[in-house]
Amino acid sequence: MQRKRVAVIGAGPSGLAQLRAFEAAAEKGTEIPEIVCFEKQADWGGLWNYTWRTGLDEHGEPCHGSMYRYLWSNAPKECLEFADYTFDEHFGRSIGSYPPRAVLWDYIKGRVEKADVRKWVRFNSPVRMVTYADSTKKFTVTVHDHVADKTYSEEFDFVVVAIGHYSVPYMPHFDGIEQFNGRVLHAHDFRDAVEFAGKDILVIGGADSAEDVTSQCYKYGAKSITISYRSRPFGHHWPDSIQEVPLLQTIRNKTCSFKDGTIKEVDAIIMCTGYIHHYPFLPDELRLTSANILWPPGLYKGVVWQRNPRLFYLGAQNQYFTFNMFDAQAWFVRDVILGRKAIPFSEVEMEADGGFWRTQQELLTTDEDAIRFQGDYVKALMAETDYPSFDVDTVCEAWYEWRQHKRDDIMTFRDHVYKSAMTGKMSTQHHTRWLEALDDSLESYLRETE
Repeated sequence: MQRKRVAVIGAGPSGLAQLRAFEAAAEKGTEIPEIVCFEKQADWGGLWNYTWRTGLDEHGEPCHGSMYRYLWSNAPKECLEFADYTFDEHFGRSIGSYPPRAVLWDYIKGRVEKADVRKWVRFNSPVRMVTYADSTKKFTVTVHDHVADKTYSEEFDFVVVAIGHYSVPYMPHFDGIEQFNGRVLHAHDFRDAVEFAGKDILVIGGADSAEDVTSQCYKYGAKSITISYRSRPFGHHWPDSIQEVPLLQTIRNKTCSFKDGTIKEVDAIIMCTGYIHHYPFLPDELRLTSANILWPPGLYKGVVWQRNPRLFYLGAQNQYFTFNMFDAQAWFVRDVILGRKAIPFSEVEMEADGGFWRTQQELLTTDEDAIRFQGDYVKALMAETDYPSFDVDTVCEAWYEWRQHKRDDIMTFRDHVYKSAMTGKMSTQHHTRWLEALDDSLESYLRETE
């Protein structure tokens, strides 16, 4: 019997979770399919693989990375810790709860390097098209190999889409922006807060990226920061140089007018207006279309494409839980592919299963509700596989504490520590307060915690 083949598109945290899931099965003696992972970047890690480039990369591909220099985790590492590979195991000691990007990238890489799955990844290989033939029950995946500068196609029995949805920016239009006499950029292209030292900045948005870009610009010396929100203000106790105003209405030269009548002259506008699901390599019948919500439509168990259950999406949800949720999803997808998990026969049956989750989603009113909802989802997935179980409630408690710490003081929440659900241990207080830690390198962070 011919060995089945699985294409995994993307070698970021979701795609790497899928590789680890199959490797974990192989460790236990299970015969697994042939796995081929296509990654358009030159290294793995997805968004955590920092690049100085913006716009297009060296091959003319849209830059995937939305990470910037000096980024530190904006959530406790205890909320995203792998159940089978702890931070303590990787670093050989305890570290703080809010590590910088380079530290998290090192941690992500550590697990898959230990698992020896790099041999399954083809780098510099963006996927151009995926089609499916009913007659053969196979997908044809067309790929551009940038190293050889050639395009080729191969057949697969299953496809896992794991490219994430935080790399293609949504850019709204505002009256007069074409004539703005300053810099306009999206958070996707934000690379260095030092650029805005001494400047008056307008940040547009009301979610995590607006909050974090504002904090970064303040930390590195912006003169003033105005946050323009569409629906509601953050309500944080911001420093005096930061103010929140309703949505931007018009721009005249460098003068911005807002819905409440406020007028402000600014040097730069940073759009923290979110991202869109973008799968240009998929035809309509295979392409997920969704807003950034906790339960995207058309996905059984949040991962199986109901219109063709040989296709899977990882990490398509709006996220509180991240790395360990991707793991729970990847283990479930693996077991479907291995034939360990039966799925409903028809799309109608699969759709009915999602009714409960959609109903619960509609009842959510607070961040705490949303955290609990996603925690319950992770529990449900873990109950169906052999992914190492962990105390999801402990992770949820860390999330609740995180929310309160941000409400207490947005500029000091990263100075707190939390308990690991995997080891039961509290993390170590970092040597330097976040506001004073200006070097985000791995070496500096680990040296400071010795």
